[in-house]
Amino acid sequence: VPMVAPGNVQVHVINSTLAKVHWDPVPLKSVRGHLQGYKVYYWKEQSLSRRSRRHVEKKILTFRGNKTFGMLPGLEPYSSYKLNVRVVNGKGEGPASPDKIFKTPEGVPSSPSFLKISNPTLDSLTLEWGSPTHPNGVLTSYILKFQPINNTHELGPLVEIRIPANESSLILKNLNYSTRYKFYFNAQTSVGSGNQITEEAVTIMDE
Repeated sequence: VPMVAPGNVQVHVINSTLAKVHWDPVPLKSVRGHLQGYKVYYWKEQSLSRRSRRHVEKKILTFRGNKTFGMLPGLEPYSSYKLNVRVVNGKGEGPASPDKIFKTPEGVPSSPSFLKISNPTLDSLTLEWGSPTHPNGVLTSYILKFQPINNTHELGPLVEIRIPANESSLILKNLNYSTRYKFYFNAQTSVGSGNQITEEAVTIMDE
């Protein structure tokens, strides 16, 4: 098997899901056989928004021939990763380069996990929601938009409310009685807005 690990491993983080890794080629003598390529082992150490450590699944990408760089796609935003590089010949892999740590920046969050509308009165509705399963960063706020729908399914004016990220419920007041409303709800990080979820609910006709 090869004797030497690739040196001078560098990681360039391109965006929240993509990084480029560079390395110096090993001396051909040290390959001790036919150079087949280089293997990059990489794994997620932890999410930076949740401190939970779970089973670490190592991923391997093979770059054929005498390449000295490769792309690592499909990374998770706002996470800490480690990687190392090994050279491969027909017999197997050489030693690993020292582990290199890199961090991906924030991305936009997934949609809120649920939106539930309850307790209708003449002029109010209660909204409850769950935070995104994948925040992909630090949540800065939630955005709620809503508008009335009349009997001919025409949409009325859209109202937008920004809600602090640490809230999980809201009582909407001053609504019209016996009116159907459509709600659009999403979460935001400093990067931007995630996917929205939609719901409809009706205020009651009379007490």
